Amino acid sequence: MKSTMNSSYPYPDEESRRRCLERLRETNRQLDLYNLQLDELIAMIEAEARQQKRERLLKKSNDHI
Repeated sequence: MKSTMNSSYPYPDEESRRRCLERLRETNRQLDLYNLQLDELIAMIEAEARQQKRERLLKKSNDHI
């Protein structure tokens, strides 16, 4: 029995590939923005945690004096 190779994958036309690539680039840009926002939020939380630790250590230091 001989199989035929006539049914090949129908590749999208140039316009479809262009639109898909544009959407992928836009999605990538949005993800980059969201990641930057998350980085900024994490930095703010870390700064707040350091400030609270500093205040706690200073308070303990002042309590011992």
